[in-house]
Amino acid sequence: MFSRADQTGFLPLDQLPALVDGLTKRGYQCVGPAVEKGAIVMRELSAADALPRGLQAEQSAGRYRLTRDPHNRYFAWANGPQAIKPLAFAAKESLWRVERDATGVLQFAAVAPLVHAQAIIGVRACDLAALALQDAHFLREGRRDSHYAQRREQLFLVAVQCAEPASTCFCASTGDGPTPTAGYDLALGEIADGFIVVAGSAKGKAVLDALHLVPATPQQVEAGRQQGQAAAAAQTRSLPGRSLRAALMSQLEHPRWDDVAARCLACGNCTAVCPTCFCHAEVDEPALDGQSSEHARIWDSCFGEVHGHLHGFNVRPDIRSRYRQWLTHKLATWHDQFGRSGCVGCGRCIAWCPVGIDLTAEVAALTTGEVKP
Repeated sequence: MFSRADQTGFLPLDQLPALVDGLTKRGYQCVGPAVEKGAIVMRELSAADALPRGLQAEQSAGRYRLTRDPHNRYFAWANGPQAIKPLAFAAKESLWRVERDATGVLQFAAVAPLVHAQAIIGVRACDLAALALQDAHFLREGRRDSHYAQRREQLFLVAVQCAEPASTCFCASTGDGPTPTAGYDLALGEIADGFIVVAGSAKGKAVLDALHLVPATPQQVEAGRQQGQAAAAAQTRSLPGRSLRAALMSQLEHPRWDDVAARCLACGNCTAVCPTCFCHAEVDEPALDGQSSEHARIWDSCFGEVHGHLHGFNVRPDIRSRYRQWLTHKLATWHDQFGRSGCVGCGRCIAWCPVGIDLTAEVAALTTGEVKP
């Protein structure tokens, strides 16, 4: 991200609203961090100066609490429960509609999504990596999802370097953070007196040029680089490798699956907050008068009993088999589909699990025999 000082600009702290204002004038609906129900979520910004300051997120297994940042920074918090995924892969949307005409004949029509050009401010490196995996699934050749594609094409991504990873973060071990390296339009590195800014696309460069920033100094660039290195070194959780396919698939009958099944509630929180999970169901919702019906797509979870039901029997009838399906698909068989793991090290599944199940601890127990406290 900060490879050359002559390719970066420097945005003083008090000029951050100018970036938001510039994006708004270009027709983008600006989305950024907001506090809602005790968590940092992405919501439309009401004004150019509406980005909150001075927040941090204390996270551990089964715990998420907002705290104050003593340095009053804009982006000192680690990831919240959701970021890009709901803005490209909608939690619920109609795909097509059927109505009876005046003669009673059924008429089918596709439902086009209502799409706005959106600029997301505060995207983390792990979420950029997750978006690349979502793209690989929804935009693959011959199976392009038109609803996803229309939303994806309208996104402008303003990434930020993670300077304060949560205790649940392990993106350094997956190779996906904490410093953004690809997939963004603009990337920001927040240091003491402002932001190092670098463009990652043509439309990002156009926005950057319009700000008329002075170049970042070599000292500022170096401060950003060291900050990223320190954030990576501060992470205490990790996976034992980036390719765990062979290790996990050889342990399908390991007794640890019974142990985790005794703790897991099969609530689906981990799949809901995971930025790469894309399981969904399709349902028909008829109107009460019987004259029309909507065919909708909704997020689903492999932890649900119905998800594994096929023609009179269930292929995953218990929590043991469902947790095993989720973990082995995410970390093992994704390599067959996408050439890499489906985990980007964001740690959301750890923080938002109500019983505090830690993916990194489960993997360690299964692959190395190490049982973490």
